[in-house]
Amino acid sequence: MNSTKQLKLDTVMNLPKKGELVKGKILELKKNEIYVDIDGYFLGLIRGVEITDESNRYSDLKVGDEIVATVIDQENEKGLVELSLKIAGHQTAWQRIKEIEEKKETIEVTVLKANKGGLIVSYDKISGFLPVSRLLPSHYPKVKNGDKNKILEKLQKLIGKKLRVKISSLDIDKEMIIFSEKEAEQSSSKTNGQKEEDLIGKIVEAKITGLTDFGVFVNFDGHEGLIHVSEMSWQRIDDISDIVKVNDIVKAKVIGLSTNGKFSLSLKQLMENPWEKIDKIYHVGDIVEATVTKITPFGIFAKIKEGIQGLVHISEISDSEKQIKPEEIVKIGQTLKLKIISLEPENQRLGFSLKF
Repeated sequence: MNSTKQLKLDTVMNLPKKGELVKGKILELKKNEIYVDIDGYFLGLIRGVEITDESNRYSDLKVGDEIVATVIDQENEKGLVELSLKIAGHQTAWQRIKEIEEKKETIEVTVLKANKGGLIVSYDKISGFLPVSRLLPSHYPKVKNGDKNKILEKLQKLIGKKLRVKISSLDIDKEMIIFSEKEAEQSSSKTNGQKEEDLIGKIVEAKITGLTDFGVFVNFDGHEGLIHVSEMSWQRIDDISDIVKVNDIVKAKVIGLSTNGKFSLSLKQLMENPWEKIDKIYHVGDIVEATVTKITPFGIFAKIKEGIQGLVHISEISDSEKQIKPEEIVKIGQTLKLKIISLEPENQRLGFSLKF
């Protein structure tokens, strides 16, 4: 679609706004460029670093696939809507936070840091604040004379622990969240003689009742739940049926509860996190052997050990100015010598290069 035609369409409908999340279908894949049809009216373009999706949700894109992307420019120099997968991942996470707040769900957060006013906690890589005043009595730092240093010492003992909370206040624009343990406790409801929310943090045996692209549905002790694909393994999953099948019985950890009584569970949290000590074994600049696990238009995924894989971006494959097709250079299962050029254990990201 040329810019003139798109301008004509502008007279009858509004262009997607900057910062808006839009759905589209992939029309064409090129080197460092993805062309996207937006509702049959506009043509979008994703290019360069904006193609990178940290969650690997779109690691195997092909023509016809549907995606969700963020508008970063209503009309670029080519007359197209400029889009980003990278930013969309961040926005989607905050939309999930908003949904949790609206549904008044109880969730499990991890304590990252402590200060004299409370705790910095994390949920799905998004951080928020849990004030001392909103802690349960069992976690409240009881200190004589209110010595702030001693209060901090007691709070620091909670670092690394998981707490059940509700969102007390939320400001999406400022990306600020206040959590509360007290509200989570006060809203607990009793079912069958026990509090459903007491199950959060428990390890249960669950039966797989259905498989989807985004996870598996389970049933345990008469409760229904979902194990999202991101909570199934520390490594990227191409096909959920390779991990579990309907009627399988699995051990899982209960990590959340929605207002409609549906639980969120995790297999991953019962496994050792292979990323925790990775920076003690590998360092930027190391030359390592890795096995090719996936080939995409924008690069090559390769595994250095179980659960640890990284990306050789197409720009790090060759110095040649000619257009590169990764599938013509490597094959699935091939062993490569690669240089580590970036290592972010906290974000579970690893960057490789073939150029050394």
